[in-house]
Amino acid sequence: MNDTATPGFSLERELDRHWRRWVAVAWLVIAAYWLYQRWGGITWLALSDTDDNMRLMQVRALLAGQDWYDLRQYRMNPPEGFDIHWSRLVDLPIAGLILLLKPLIGVAWAERIAVGVAPLLPFGAALAAIAVTARRLIAPVAWPLAIIFLFGCTATLLMFMPLRIDHHGWQLACLAWTVAGLADRDGARGGMTVGVSSAVSLTIGLELLPYCAMAGAIVTLRWVWARDEAARLSRYALALGTGSATGFLLFASHANRALVCDALTPVWLSVMVAAGVLLALLARTSPTTRTTRLALAAGAGAIIVAGFATLFPQCLGRPENVSPELYRLWLGNVREAKPIFAHPLRVTIPLAAVPVIGLIGAVVSAWRTTDPTRRTGWVAIALFTAFAVAMLAWQVRAGPAAQLLGLIGATSLAWRVLPRLIEHPSIIVRVGGSVAAFMLLSGLFTGLVIRELRIDPPSRRAQVVSAANRRCAGLASLRLLDRQPAGLMFTHVDLGPRLITTTHHDAVAGPYHRNGDAILDVHHAFSGSAAQAQQIIARHHASYLLTCPNMAETTVYRVRAPDGFYSQLVAGRVPAWLRPVKLPAGAPYRLWRIDHSGMAEADVPRRSELNGGTNL
Repeated sequence: MNDTATPGFSLERELDRHWRRWVAVAWLVIAAYWLYQRWGGITWLALSDTDDNMRLMQVRALLAGQDWYDLRQYRMNPPEGFDIHWSRLVDLPIAGLILLLKPLIGVAWAERIAVGVAPLLPFGAALAAIAVTARRLIAPVAWPLAIIFLFGCTATLLMFMPLRIDHHGWQLACLAWTVAGLADRDGARGGMTVGVSSAVSLTIGLELLPYCAMAGAIVTLRWVWARDEAARLSRYALALGTGSATGFLLFASHANRALVCDALTPVWLSVMVAAGVLLALLARTSPTTRTTRLALAAGAGAIIVAGFATLFPQCLGRPENVSPELYRLWLGNVREAKPIFAHPLRVTIPLAAVPVIGLIGAVVSAWRTTDPTRRTGWVAIALFTAFAVAMLAWQVRAGPAAQLLGLIGATSLAWRVLPRLIEHPSIIVRVGGSVAAFMLLSGLFTGLVIRELRIDPPSRRAQVVSAANRRCAGLASLRLLDRQPAGLMFTHVDLGPRLITTTHHDAVAGPYHRNGDAILDVHHAFSGSAAQAQQIIARHHASYLLTCPNMAETTVYRVRAPDGFYSQLVAGRVPAWLRPVKLPAGAPYRLWRIDHSGMAEADVPRRSELNGGTNL
């Protein structure tokens, strides 16, 4: 478009030519609103998720001088601590913000601002990727509609909210750029984008490993279908192999250099490097016939699978490699690890709406487009979205990624439908039809439906549990515990990370599979007899026993063991070796000091100075 040919201001021209500027403006406006909206939570350091609390503790440890490659959390199950399977990559922006702000506002407020701002950084990266994909596949000025439709992806947006400092936001940003790479007409650039984003995602964690594998399969299938896709496959292979190796060398902890299955360890590094080498060879040879290319791709896949099964048989099951007992008592009961059909309708409807609509939109767009290159991109997006919808039947934690992948297809469908409704001669259709279509295709209708029809509302018991979870994790409540001398608290698994983040006390366990023995100890203690609990607690040299009545985890103990130790405490049957500690009125906890009078002097618990204190 020539400026001299169309003088004056044109919104369409502005959104096309200066889209980067306006995406940045959109990010700044949304970020400012979110910070304003969540300022109360930032002020109270309301890190509601256990992983967010542990991430902050990991950053504190790094800033306190803990070794770059030592990701052991020494304030959990001290003095040995336990390894966290994450990497330091996501710690960097949080630590950088704290270091930048600390001289100006002090450590406590620097932490608060950092945990508020840090999640907005991957959100900006994701917005840019969404805009790029919309421009490539839908229309140059369709990107604002895609950003608006993003607000129907409620599960996705939660991963970018202030205080959500765990790594999921960064992985979703990587996934958004993977989609942008698949939609790129420039094969070499697109392949490089997919390879780099996959390598970064794997360096952060393995949560999106299935999506990375699917992206690689789509890139390979494009080459099978069209020989001129060799440049895309070659650059993808190079970026995946070298990027994964670089991520491993820079960020893999000491513990992750063993042959374990739950992170980017030598196990998965071998797979990525081997895949990169084999795919690069395929791209280099590129036989002329499609059948030959398909046979070679299948052979490469078979080599990788057979090699993995032969060299790393311990990783053929779940990557956590937990014991059957730990899976039965704990991991198998984690809600986000259950399939979507195991959840109430108030969860499943909002979670599945955008992915399903997006899949329909991607299929329609692939069918209706007349541009062969764009059709190839839409086929790739349709395959990816279909895969994401299928993943929901495995674990509901796939929801944020599935919504993100469905976004572009849903936007494309609206881009086709809304103009026809807006231009309709009937005002009823123009207004009512447009609003209804917008609400339906964006997924925003789900919240209204559930609220107005009262679909599957939470029970009174669920409301009580939710209130207890909030109160027991609240900073005001936890500060009451700091009135007691510092010590090791034997408490619920889900309370452990929050406890060590906000108080000077240590905890025995947190909900992390590498902490499996300690998790089992907590479950055995609360579900077994009082005598068994005494033995377990004494073995950990705990100073206190802390419970939070009605917290979600406690319902497991009461149902599983109605006459177990926890149920006895609730009924007021407290053994003599527990001495009640008086807490202020309104405190949501019950606290006892443990009588260690029978313990030898050598059994006095030791405390590590690493990960030091709190900054509250």
